[in-house]
Order: sequence, then C-alpha cells, then structure tokens
Amino acid sequence: MRSFAQKSPAPTGEELLSERSSHWSVLRALAPYVWPDDRPDLRLRVVLAVIALVLAKVITVTTPLAYKAAVDWLTGNASGEDAVSASTLAYLPIVLILAYGAGRVLMIGFNQLRDVLFTRVGQNAVRALSNQVFRHLHRMSLRFHLERRTGGLSRVIERGKSAVELIIRMGVLNSVPTVLELTLVCGMLTYYFGPEYALVILMTVAVYILFTFKASEWRMAIRRELNASDNDASTKAIDSLLNYETVKYFGNEGWESRRFDTSMARYENAAIRTYYTLGLLNAGQALIFSIGLTVCMLMSANGVAAGTQTVGDFVLINSLLIQLYIPLNFMGMVYREIKQGLVDIETMFALLEKDPEITDKPGAKPLVVEDGTIRFEDVEFSYDGKRPTLRGVDFTVPAGEMVAIVGPTGAGKSTISRLLFRFYDVSGGRILIDGQDIRNVTQESLRAAIGIVPQDTVLFNDTIEYNIRYGRPDATDEEVREAARMAQIDGFIRDLPDGYQSMVGERGLKLSGGEKQRVAIARTILKSPPILMLDEATSALDSHTEKEIQDAFDRVAENRTTLVIAHRLSTIVHADNIIVLDNGRIVEQGRHTDLLARDGLYASMWRRQREAEAARERLAEVGEDGDQVVPSFYSEPAE
Repeated sequence: MRSFAQKSPAPTGEELLSERSSHWSVLRALAPYVWPDDRPDLRLRVVLAVIALVLAKVITVTTPLAYKAAVDWLTGNASGEDAVSASTLAYLPIVLILAYGAGRVLMIGFNQLRDVLFTRVGQNAVRALSNQVFRHLHRMSLRFHLERRTGGLSRVIERGKSAVELIIRMGVLNSVPTVLELTLVCGMLTYYFGPEYALVILMTVAVYILFTFKASEWRMAIRRELNASDNDASTKAIDSLLNYETVKYFGNEGWESRRFDTSMARYENAAIRTYYTLGLLNAGQALIFSIGLTVCMLMSANGVAAGTQTVGDFVLINSLLIQLYIPLNFMGMVYREIKQGLVDIETMFALLEKDPEITDKPGAKPLVVEDGTIRFEDVEFSYDGKRPTLRGVDFTVPAGEMVAIVGPTGAGKSTISRLLFRFYDVSGGRILIDGQDIRNVTQESLRAAIGIVPQDTVLFNDTIEYNIRYGRPDATDEEVREAARMAQIDGFIRDLPDGYQSMVGERGLKLSGGEKQRVAIARTILKSPPILMLDEATSALDSHTEKEIQDAFDRVAENRTTLVIAHRLSTIVHADNIIVLDNGRIVEQGRHTDLLARDGLYASMWRRQREAEAARERLAEVGEDGDQVVPSFYSEPAE
C-alpha cells in the first residue's frame, strides 16, 4: 500500500473511462433490485412514488406564481385587466397568500408521500442484495476464506449495504426530481420573461455541474484512501480482539495499540482532507450559483425600472431561483454521495463477481449413500500447484469400518479431510463414496453425509443448545439432550446456572478446550451421518473423559464408516486399519499389532509417544511431592 502522504496521480483518460464504465455497470446491476420482477407490489410503489414526485415538483414551481400575484396586488402593480370589484379586491391578497401557503404544504406532503412509498422499495433492495452477498460468501471456497481479512471484509459489506440505500434513494428520489424542476423553471422563465433568463440559468447550472463533477472526481481518490485506512484499522482491531488471550500472554497491549493508532492516524489524515475539500466544494458551488442569481436579479431590476416588469416579477424570479438552488445544491451533494457510494459498493459487487473455486458440475445429482464405502484412488494434490502435498495416496475405508490416518506433522493428514469434504479438488486421481466420484455430486449432499469433529473446535457466540442443535436444526429438545449425554457433557450443562441456555462466548471462549470439544462431539452425534470424520476429536480431554468419549464414539460409529485422523496413537489401537503417511505418501498400513511388528515409522512414533507419556507421569509425580511442577508439553503438536 502506498503512503497516504503521497498525492494520487491524475487518472488517465482510459482509467476514467474504465471507472465510468464500472460505475454504470454497478448502476445497471442495481436496477433489478429497484424494479424487481417478482414483486408487483414494489413496482406499484415505484410508480406511485414517481407520480407523487412529479406532482410535488409541479406544485413547487407554480406556487411562486401566487406569491408574485400577492406582491403585485399589495404594491398596486396589478394591471387593469386584473382589476375586479372592490369587495373582491379586499379579499384577493388573502386568498393568494393562503394559496401560496397551501401550495407549500402540498409540496411537502407529496415529497413525504414519495419518500414513504419508496422506503419499502429501498429497504427491500438493501435486504435482497445484502442476503445475496452473504450467501455468495458462504459459497466461496475454503482458499478464499483462508486468505481473507475478516475485519476489512466486514467493513466492505457494511459500507456497501449503506451505499445501496443511498444510491437508490438519492438517485431515484433526488436526481430525477431536480432535473424535472430545472426543466420546469427554465420553461416558466422563458414563458414569462424571455429566453435570455433561461439561458443564464442553464449556463449557471452547466458551470455548477461541471465544477461539482470535477471537484467530486478529485475527492474520490481521498475517499478511497479513507476507506483503505478504515479497512486496515478495522482489520487490526478485530484480529487483535479475536486473539485477546495471545495479546495478554505476551503482554503486547501497547504494541497492538500502536498498530491500531497508526492505521487510525492515516484515517484521521484522510478524513481531514475530505472535510477540507468538502468546504472548498461547497464554497465554489455557492459562488457559481450566486453569480447566476445576481445576473438574473440585475436583469429583472432593470426591467422593473423600465416599467416592463413588476415588483412581483422581481420577487417571482428570485423565488424561482432560490427554490431551484435548494435541490440543485442538494444535487451537488447527491452526486458526491452517489460517487462515494459507488466507490463503497464497487468492492462489494466485485465480491459477487468472484467465482467460487469449487462448484457443482452442471446436472450434478445428490450423493446416494448405501453403505458408505470411501475410496481414494491414486490421489494427488498440491495447494499451490508447486509443492505436492499428497502423492499417489491410494486406500479404501470399507463400509462400517474404522480407518485411522497417522503420521508426522505436515504429512498431509488434515488435507485428506479437506479433500473428502471437497473444500479443494484433487489434482490427480479421484475420491469415491459408494462408487460415486465426489466431484460429480452436489456439495450439499456430500457434506450432509459426513459428520466431523475437528481438533480446533470453534463455536457460535450463542447458547450451548444452539451450538449442539446446529448439527440438525429440526431436532427435538430431547434429541439434543440425548446427544449431550452421549458426548458426556449433559451433566456439566445442567450444573450451569442457565443450563442449555448458557452463552458460550465468542468462538466458545467461555468453555474449556475439552468442553468445547464435547459440544462439537454432541453436535456431530445429533447430525447422525452415515460417515464420520474424527480429527483428533479427544485431544483436549483428560484420560478419564477420553475413555468415556471413546466408548461413546464406539457406540456412535457402530455400522458407520469412520475415518480418524490421529495424533495420539493410543486412541486408534483398535482401528480396523491404520494408514501411516509421511511426506504425502502412504508408507505403511495395517492393524496396530502388525505395524508394531514391522518396526517401521509407526512403531517409532509409538515408542516416542509412550516414552513421552511415561516421562510426563514421572514429572507429575514430582509435582505432587511439591519439589517442582513442570508443564505438560510432550503431546504431539497439531498439524
């Protein structure tokens, strides 16, 4: 990112053309949300709002005529043709003044009716587009979400949502009315006073709009800097708060504060420049219009002095131009806001244009699981296309059996689970479930057939019940509680003051690692899938609870195909088959006793873990005697 102290280079003609084309494409993309095909009620509201808009502007322009007539009568400038009886003459100024007041009331009334009618249209557009972006983000593949910056992305969506309403409301309800009012004013000036007045106003408006456009384009670069620094500050803040414990562990509150303040300093600088340039823009707009107004007033004053115009005519011209200045000045703000809104929303539309890496094939059918046999056939995979992660992996998980995958850190164990869920597509070979290539079935049906308990459990900031029920949202309360009992967490939940309605905090921070993991286990039990994936599902549990959970898993896994990614070898000694990965290849496979007998990589890993457990037990005994307490850091690291 370039320094914010540097001035942005002037855009070239091609860049401006590309930008305008991009803005027009955004406006075209918004049109279906304002005029939705499936909502005739909203279309009717748009039509009625336009009618109210036209009536409001017609009344706005014609109301000063009553003002002019009242001034002429009160100053004695009414012409002989307009003379009436004395009794009528006494009441006519009152009638004209009342007509003027009624006109202003009707003008405001129709403007408010227009806004009320269009509010539902605008809010529906915001809702529809926001929901579309939200669904699209969930369709994006894992690689996109691993590379995203959550704080910046949330700010893009937030500003984009606000910009949608702003562009729709100001574009439809303010730009069009101002153009209509300008047309009516020029027509009246030509009809009553001659084309020279309309010519002055048109020239004034042309210079006014040109100045506004040029100045607003200049300010857009500053606006982009403002957005970039805002995104950066938001990203740093959210990232720091999500990693609150890490910040505390290392005592880096000051460091985090300085990083955040650096971003906010850039934001402050851009914001100050934004307001300075806004002041210059407003002053320039007022100067241009005031010159045009002054010229017209001088022309009218000359007409009054020559006897060709009345004082009422002078007042009428002033009223029309002052009345025009309000929406015209507002139009300058509308243009600025729309341009800024387009800057805000273009990134959100860019998200919608980004295609997911993994998509369903045309005509993909749902996965049909009969017995749940999983087959990896000569699977090759690389995350970056350069360094292979899996090399010719070939194995079968027979229906109803448990197969474990073990290996050193970085061997590719977790990659296998990601490929099975089709977060990525294989680079070579194929993955089959009951003979069906998972690339040929719908992702929804594939993931519905597999339940996973991950090692790093992340919970929603909601109740414990919500997090368990997430496995099957239509489950009954009793089914939720039965799943909790099978996961050995029901008793803990019932002891909480709020029971199943207890909040778990953001990412489940109010629960311990073991408690979070048991909630995840209960969630998967509730889902009751035909295929289970356990990614070291008991790594955060103590030995006693681990045994209970293993017993629960044995019951849950009965008659289900189960694939276990294991770091703690003691949890998979009863597996039907153990696959040993090293550097992306299968180097050994067989049952626990067979692999020990071969005295290969598995046997070596087993001995190291047993030695580490024995050492940990000895150190724990020393700690109990009070001599020393040594932290337990001998467990295998997570991949």
